Amino acid sequence: MILHQRFIELGEGFGDIFELCELISTNSNRLHKTFILSSVTPAGLALSFAAAFEPANDSNFMPIYICREGILQQGSDKSKRRMLFEETAEKTGSIPVYIELKNSSEFAERDLFYHYVTGILRLNHLLPPLR
Repeated sequence: MILHQRFIELGEGFGDIFELCELISTNSNRLHKTFILSSVTPAGLALSFAAAFEPANDSNFMPIYICREGILQQGSDKSKRRMLFEETAEKTGSIPVYIELKNSSEFAERDLFYHYVTGILRLNHLLPPLR
């Protein structure tokens, strides 16, 4: 039974991608799904990388760690950060789900953005419903 799902921001920089990849590697037994979330910005395509984990032990909390909109993709070439994230996920048996979203700047508050993302993930059965 999952009672609570929450996004936990790690940051936007290159070191944060390493931290997210380390979380995926060291908690591969709890990994639920990985995501690449994209949004269009005036500067180009902004990518977010996220990983959802099953609750630890007997808790009812499902964490979703995210590096939000920190990587800009120019053209069709994948960045080294994206390749690192995809390789790490695939080593644990997870193929990242690619989803196009509105940019977080379109929301008055960051919490509203995360409610929007959570709703889309649940509607597409990528996150379990709350019980």
